[in-house]
Amino acid sequence: MDQKLEGTPKASLQLAGRKVTRSEITNHWGTRLQWKVSRDGKEIATVTAGVEPVFEHADTAPGKYEIVLQQFHYVGYAKDKDGKFTTSKYVDISGPVIYTV
Repeated sequence: MDQKLEGTPKASLQLAGRKVTRSEITNHWGTRLQWKVSRDGKEIATVTAGVEPVFEHADTAPGKYEIVLQQFHYVGYAKDKDGKFTTSKYVDISGPVIYTV
């Protein structure tokens, strides 16, 4: 059975302190969601974004943080020798929220 990806998924994020709340996702593909967390321009974590629309980042190390919501875009099953997908990938479905500690 082929997956039909109609439209582009979108969500908006709101930041309150280190707590991020996402809106409902429009054009949800039904694939895995994750929060991507970066500090000073380097990815430091990816956290599964389940049904709960709120994520609180616990890291208190000094730096400039950026959090974005991503969704898995399945294109094909092809994987490399390490088992990572080569054509399928996570795509940003929100703009980033940025804060400084």
